[in-house]
Amino acid sequence: MSNIKVFIIDRDGITHEVDAPTDMNMNLMEVVRAYDIAPEGTIGVCGGMAMCASCQCYIESDHDLPELSDDEDAMLAEALYVEDNSRLGCQIHMVPELDGLKVTLAPES
Repeated sequence: MSNIKVFIIDRDGITHEVDAPTDMNMNLMEVVRAYDIAPEGTIGVCGGMAMCASCQCYIESDHDLPELSDDEDAMLAEALYVEDNSRLGCQIHMVPELDGLKVTLAPES
């Protein structure tokens, strides 16, 4: 199994350093849920379909991420607390190139 380190700052400002597997096709939202970093029912409400923005996060590190899909762009256009570095965690898949990724969870809507 191949893991990367991901740094996730929760909604209380606490930084969590977690190991995220790159061989399970997990996305960032699933990693947050797996480590119970956000209260159950407050993240990934739509199940990772880019339809709710409950997994919105701010990218704090300088990683190259895939471009926004049309669905992600449309959802962020309607979400609250959107910043220039906002992304949906369900659209960020854990790959080796994201080792050291640092994100902050957006406030709960």
